[in-house]
Amino acid sequence: MKKRKAPRNRSITLTGPEYSKYSKELIHINEKTSLSKIVNKTINQDIFDVINLLPGKFIDLLFLDPPYNLTKAFNTIRFTKKTIQEYSEWIDKFISAMIPLLKPNATIYFCGDWRSSTSAHFVLSKYFTVRNRITWEREKGRGSKTNWKNNTEDIWFCTNSNEYTFNIDAVKLKKKVLAPYRTEDGIPKDWADEGNGSFRLTHPSNIWTDISVPFWSMPENTEHPTQKPEKLLAKLILASSNPGDVVFDPFLGSGTTAVVAKKLDRKFIGIEIDQKYACLAQKRINQAEKDSRIQGYFEGVFWERNILSKLINRKKN
Repeated sequence: MKKRKAPRNRSITLTGPEYSKYSKELIHINEKTSLSKIVNKTINQDIFDVINLLPGKFIDLLFLDPPYNLTKAFNTIRFTKKTIQEYSEWIDKFISAMIPLLKPNATIYFCGDWRSSTSAHFVLSKYFTVRNRITWEREKGRGSKTNWKNNTEDIWFCTNSNEYTFNIDAVKLKKKVLAPYRTEDGIPKDWADEGNGSFRLTHPSNIWTDISVPFWSMPENTEHPTQKPEKLLAKLILASSNPGDVVFDPFLGSGTTAVVAKKLDRKFIGIEIDQKYACLAQKRINQAEKDSRIQGYFEGVFWERNILSKLINRKKN
């Protein structure tokens, strides 16, 4: 008997008919292709089988979220932990093959954890200018009795040249002011009283503590084991691309990159080897046509985690 979801469980799943429907919307390529044939599409193949069939210089923003260097199953695919040297060679294989696909002013983001950081920095610095490393807090995860709890992940920020897009005003964070300062005239300094608290827009740093990892009561959640939050992708896409730009994700998973790109008026291309995850991605992409909301992002501003003010709720209603 199929287990019923709890009333508050809003996770996205697939029924049999939906699996069949979305499978037909996925594409496969077997020869050199043009951008028009793959833009805003999900390619259900292995990146290593199609990378040489893609058009040249089409990527404005490259988001790389490959399997981290640990043994883990992804539905039908299993990744086995490698030595640092082996993992470096593995990521070098696909990163070097993507160089011809990048526009001169392209930006590259590479996700990893502490195990893969050594390899990531080494390989990325061979081909790009490594500009920063973002560390974001994963508030989920179990503790350890013999080690520090691992609750952070990294995103390496790289560019293909010294000319690149970075929209700082698009990614400012709205934070609550605990000790608001006023001038001698009583005027708020660098903050605003919004009736339900004092808030300040701040420049984003490379430490992110405002991200909520998708869980079962969030409408963006799927059963993918390493799904990235929409809010996280929204920050990267808004900062490093413009409307109409092409965002490319060759390890699409359940589709967060494509979904957020669509919600933010960017073009997207995603590649996912597992058909079930590719179908989940396609379902989410279709849903984004009717609902462009992104949790934690409202009226062009990113809010601190768990700061869902009465002001926001009042405006929504």
